[in-house]
Amino acid sequence: MPEQKHQAEPWTVATAKAHLSEVIARAQKEPQTITRNGRPSVVIVSVDEWQRKTSRQGSLASFLMASPLAGAEELAVPDRDQDQGRDIEL
Repeated sequence: MPEQKHQAEPWTVATAKAHLSEVIARAQKEPQTITRNGRPSVVIVSVDEWQRKTSRQGSLASFLMASPLAGAEELAVPDRDQDQGRDIEL
């Protein structure tokens, strides 16, 4: 019988392959980390979690307008230098 995994314990690639059904079942409750060569490589999450994390929560414009820095004068774009550059022969 396979060793029981603790919630925080990551899976190795080999163990995850051997117990893919269990990885998927646990990912329905919480993200599952899979390591490769001892380092975290990927995280398996449920479709619900993925959709929650990747769904758009409004537009970029509304996000920027809601910023506490919106309308701050020190963030105004300075006038551009009117220098046209230097003349070179091609």
